[in-house]
Amino acid sequence: MGKNQHVTPHGEDWQVKGAGNSRATKLFDTQAEAVEYAKAIAQNQQSELFIHKTNGEIRERNTYGKDPYPPKG
Repeated sequence: MGKNQHVTPHGEDWQVKGAGNSRATKLFDTQAEAVEYAKAIAQNQQSELFIHKTNGEIRERNTYGKDPYPPKG
């Protein structure tokens, strides 16, 4: 399983950043572009994608590959 990917605000832009990385993987003008890019990485690495709001809170998270916390039911 690869590094979880985070889409976070970076000034006026949005960044894709691997968990634990000090530098952004790539910067984007819009959150939608960043999410599309990060989703491809997360799917390829079978990791999780965390999409943050402008205030830094997690807005959404998606698991690609084996879910460590599958839904019960």
